[in-house]
Amino acid sequence: MKEKSFLIGIVFSIILISGFIYFLSQKPLSSEFSKVKATVYYQQNCNCCKEYIGYLRSSGFKVETKILSLEELEQLKKNLGLSEDLYSCHTVIIDKYFVEGHVPLGAIKKLLNEKPDIDGIALPGMPSGSPGMSGFKISPFKIHSVKDGKDQGIFIEI
Repeated sequence: MKEKSFLIGIVFSIILISGFIYFLSQKPLSSEFSKVKATVYYQQNCNCCKEYIGYLRSSGFKVETKILSLEELEQLKKNLGLSEDLYSCHTVIIDKYFVEGHVPLGAIKKLLNEKPDIDGIALPGMPSGSPGMSGFKISPFKIHSVKDGKDQGIFIEI
């Protein structure tokens, strides 16, 4: 019986130490975006928007939130030149760009690093497994670029 308890203790210790080492080895993303402000426009009761806000914060962005009514949010999207087929549940303004929907960090990094001559990027709908959305990723996320109210095609596929 003592041998069994001893073995369980060793296994538990190995798991605990491995987890601690893994945690320490993770490179924080916060330094890369620590000075970048992201303003998120969303409706108050949208839980996936709140999850996406957490995703941006954990990536290091300085996040400001603005709660809007559905009508105000739709007007913002129209003012930005988004067509309805590109809509999602929230809109983010980062620097001079808009980021529509549950866009993964890789697409935002590409946008901010390359600084293309576009108005913004959009991941239409609320795809399963995207940042802030539950479920599994079913297919690659196709993030569109938008300029002057027109879909310019795929900006990046992640």
